[in-house]
Amino acid sequence: MKTLACSILLVIAVFAGPPSVRAQAASEYVAPINAVPHGSAPGMWVKVLNSGTNGPAEYAVVFRPGDDPWAGLTQFAADFHVPSAHFTGIGAFRDARLGWFDAQKKQYRVIPVDQQVEVASLVGDIAQLDGKPSVHMHCVLSMSDGQTRGGHFLSAHVYPLLEVFVTVDPTPLGKKRDPDTGLSLMDPGTK
Repeated sequence: MKTLACSILLVIAVFAGPPSVRAQAASEYVAPINAVPHGSAPGMWVKVLNSGTNGPAEYAVVFRPGDDPWAGLTQFAADFHVPSAHFTGIGAFRDARLGWFDAQKKQYRVIPVDQQVEVASLVGDIAQLDGKPSVHMHCVLSMSDGQTRGGHFLSAHVYPLLEVFVTVDPTPLGKKRDPDTGLSLMDPGTK
């Protein structure tokens, strides 16, 4: 009886695999409508670099430990009445979730990054969607061994700092939801 029980446990262990293997095998997906800021950025501070009287308005938006940059940039755009802009950033995260858009499923396949990483590149835009700021960004992260992970930015926690430089567009751009993909896409015809 004891041998039968051990054999059954062995079969279960072989077919089920360790929990970490099962978790890696089952990809997590998130719908575009649910890929929205989930955190906050209480440590964020903003410095006006150019008020817009002589060229486009420019800002330095700096994030501190624990801040969620997506939530912070959304709040920044609302607070500073930024209709549309583009930005770049560098810094570091203690963790992040990136996404790859699966056109078949019309969802982002989540790429989890559960370690300290350098933000090698952060690029994106801000435009109005239904009268509110909509932030879209992509990110390339450098791991400790120099390998990289990249994709659509879903979430992250800053550590120790993230520096984002925002340039307001001279002509406002808008976005609208694409019914075929569920994505919020730039639409030159919208204001």
